[in-house]
Amino acid sequence: MFAVIRTGGKQYRVSPEQVLKVEKLDVEAGATVTFTDILAVGGGEGSTVIGAPLVAGASVTATVIAQDRLDTVIIFKKRRRQNSRRRNGHRQPVTVLRIGEISAA
Repeated sequence: MFAVIRTGGKQYRVSPEQVLKVEKLDVEAGATVTFTDILAVGGGEGSTVIGAPLVAGASVTATVIAQDRLDTVIIFKKRRRQNSRRRNGHRQPVTVLRIGEISAA
């Protein structure tokens, strides 16, 4: 069984027991999160249900494993022949989730 969820302005295809990194959520490690913005559900009984825009009554439950940060992305700006350079780094905060139950009804 799988579901397509929407969180943090992005869409993710998830299945049970999958580990997923999403945009930072304000919850502590060990807490349970329920997603209700479900765009599609399928796989279980052989048919796929696609929402218009959301699937009514569907939900996905996930457990927060950790609050983490991604690898450093280097931002480098240079103006040629001006002796002007800038170098910065950025680490995006993410939440690591383990998908639990997918409820289609």
